[in-house]
This record gives sequence, structure tokens and C-alpha cells, in this order.
Amino acid sequence: MPGLLRKSLDAPEETRPFEGDTGHLQLVGSEMGAVGRATFRPGWRWSQHVKPIAGTDSCQVTHVGYFVSGRMKVVMNDGEEMEYGPGDFAVMTPGHDAWVVGDAPCVFIDWRGYDDYAKP
Repeated sequence: MPGLLRKSLDAPEETRPFEGDTGHLQLVGSEMGAVGRATFRPGWRWSQHVKPIAGTDSCQVTHVGYFVSGRMKVVMNDGEEMEYGPGDFAVMTPGHDAWVVGDAPCVFIDWRGYDDYAKP
């Protein structure tokens, strides 16, 4: 592994669209896994726009990341819930649904959970 690595999410190595033109995921890779920036447009909801791609009842990915802009509500399968916004660091374990809150796009950078996210 090199001592230094520089990649830009503004020049992603891969882009994955969400169902219904509700956003996309931009990825860059490293030996430690993919890092991604997801843009979720107003109206996006995991259970409507990623579930058909993933084929699971809820999101089965662990996310570790940072909210750049917008707001998102996350509800765990057990009923625990939290709303995130700009500047928030988040850890979300498998077994959740999520959706954009409000009229602004939500941008989330994830260091852990995007290797297989929104991928059949």
C-alpha cells in the first residue's frame, strides 16, 4: 500500500444510480475498500429506491460516515430512530430504512458501507 493516496469523488471511478432518478452513489477505491459520496434527492427512500436493487427487506450495510448537507431520518428494524443533518457523524448498523427529510438533497460520505451498496 502506498504511503499517500489521492483520489477525488468529483472524478469517481464508479457511479451507481438509484431507482426512479432519486440520486446516485459516486465511488473511489482503495486497498481499504470503497469510499463513496451519495446524493439522495428529496423523495428518496431506501425501501422504495434501493430495496429493489438490494433485494433485502431492510438495508443490511453498516455505514460510517459524515453528512455534508440535507437531512435524513433512519429507523432501525427494532424501532430505534434518529435524524441526521449537516456536520453529523453517523454509525448505522445493518437493519434499517432511511429517507430524505425536507426539500433539499442529502449528501452523505461513507468510509465503510458502500462497497456493495445499491448493487444487485
